Amino acid sequence: MTHAQGDPLALIRGSASDLLTEANAGHLHTRLREQAGYLTGTRPGAGEVNSWHRSLPALLQRVVDAGLGDVEVLLEHQLPHSRQRIDVVLCGADARTAERRFVFVELKQWSKAEMYLADVLNVPGLPGRHLHPVEQVRGYCQYFVDHTPALVDLPRAVRGVAYLHNARRADVAALLDHRVDDHGQLFTMDDNAKFVSHLRTLLDPAAGRAGNLSAGDEFLNFAHRPTKPLLTLAAREIQDREQFVLLDEQKVAYELVLNAVERSRAAQTRTVVVVEGGPGSGKSVIALSLLGELARRGLGVHHATGSKAFTQTMRKYAGRGNQRVKGLFKYFNSYVGSLPRELDVVICDEAHRIRENGINRFTKKEQRERAGRQIDELINIANVPVFLLDENQIVRPGEMGSLTEITAAARALGCEVEVVRLHDQMRCGGSVWYDTWVARLLGLGGTAEPPIAWSKLAGPLDQGITLASVGSPEALEGWVLNQRAAHGGVARLTAGYCWKWSDPVGEGDERRLVDDVSIGSWERPWNAKSEGKRAVPGVPESDYWATDTRGFDQVGCIYTAQGFEYDWSGVIFGPDLVRRDGMWVPSRTASKDPAVKRADDLRFAALIKNTYKVLLTRGMRGTAVYSTDRETQEFLEEMTS
Repeated sequence: MTHAQGDPLALIRGSASDLLTEANAGHLHTRLREQAGYLTGTRPGAGEVNSWHRSLPALLQRVVDAGLGDVEVLLEHQLPHSRQRIDVVLCGADARTAERRFVFVELKQWSKAEMYLADVLNVPGLPGRHLHPVEQVRGYCQYFVDHTPALVDLPRAVRGVAYLHNARRADVAALLDHRVDDHGQLFTMDDNAKFVSHLRTLLDPAAGRAGNLSAGDEFLNFAHRPTKPLLTLAAREIQDREQFVLLDEQKVAYELVLNAVERSRAAQTRTVVVVEGGPGSGKSVIALSLLGELARRGLGVHHATGSKAFTQTMRKYAGRGNQRVKGLFKYFNSYVGSLPRELDVVICDEAHRIRENGINRFTKKEQRERAGRQIDELINIANVPVFLLDENQIVRPGEMGSLTEITAAARALGCEVEVVRLHDQMRCGGSVWYDTWVARLLGLGGTAEPPIAWSKLAGPLDQGITLASVGSPEALEGWVLNQRAAHGGVARLTAGYCWKWSDPVGEGDERRLVDDVSIGSWERPWNAKSEGKRAVPGVPESDYWATDTRGFDQVGCIYTAQGFEYDWSGVIFGPDLVRRDGMWVPSRTASKDPAVKRADDLRFAALIKNTYKVLLTRGMRGTAVYSTDRETQEFLEEMTS
């Protein structure tokens, strides 16, 4: 069964004057709460409802004061392919040219705020760090234009403002000295007259209700291009200039690292920055943005991972034609026996793959003698170590990268620790609920909530993700091929490690992979092996299975898929994880992964579940599932309905 979500939606739309009347009557925030429950499947917290109650009347009054009561207003509009929502979008016409104009508004009910970093704030009474509201709305504008082909030639159609309706200028003075452009300008309650005047310059009061309504329809019906694959922009990001638009917590993490670098150089302080986030939350985008910026500043910086496939792919694509850039990409075990502080920054991507130590068969004797714990080596190698991780992607025994382990090691070595948690979702169509659905499906993340059918969990705001279950491997292969043919993009098949993995057979041009993944009459080979095996004609090396166009002809495993993304994903559940009597039952005898089979029972079950979590979250636009086990297949069909 297939389930796909529609286009991005606003929770509520209407004219400014009508919505102001509803707000003043005390009903608008209640309707928003009800709409959020219907469209997103969850009820917003009291804090968010209170912010609507206090902020929307103030903004809508300014809009009406500007003579813009007929302007079409969209409330809580979800960005395409993202979980982030724009507080308010004003849809109308340019006051001078009569062309379409869309004004994004970021509302804050803060009464005080102080600068922490250049773009990062402390807000009294609120935990954590907060992005400057001008940077927040500017990011939304840039992101929306980047993802909307119709606006490529009309960049001035989108404008941005931040309105701190409860703040006096004197109480947020540090925020006022901030770069102003078409996508970002700040107004406080002391600037109400100025704000009203500014709105009149952006939107035409004489545009008329019909024209403004049409502008709202046009905005809601824009076609949005998918998020660009990471590798498409990686080389330009590192070798040229900034290519990625960072949103909210992503930008906070980026700024925290840059500030930690400056402090380490000025005062010899050491700060470890940990960035936690699920699949597709932007961890690797942050990592590459930092790598590009720090390299351009001439600082000593490396990007390190525990994945050969990911590192080799980044060297190939991001470092194409540039040996210096290739040299920026390392492995976690590259620092065994290294001297302290050889680098300014080490960016540890996929840090959940950190191991107890980095010694392997290639480690030299003198390095072995100096080797310590890998986590300590990574912290010691740089003034500012950065760790980006998702603990639910630990898939092999010995992997130990966690917030607890990193924090304890950092403090033992005398480092400060900053933690940023990412909540956005750039993969899986920007779905609000897909990660939750996967976690509940597999019983991950400490959730006590049972599995739930996708149709009961997801709401209309879960746009862009297509989810399906199919009844055979032939149908699974056909599904991803049909999606690729109809919508474009990259398609891949993956499976749990439940079939033997043979060496290639034959010689010369006759050399070929063995069709090990055999289900009934359907047979396909695993991706190529990497351990020094001779190349197979027409088959990409294992490191490039996810990115080489020839990769579709092989079934990928967890070790070649982890860290990568593709548009259309087909996932085969093998007999190593089956559903029995309402419970998941892992099978050690069905697993062909020699490393995972050595784990104890509790650890084995967690690793197998994490494996399928990773496989289920590779698809940027859609995922289909199939199980070789009848009872499990029936369960998946129910859950994808």
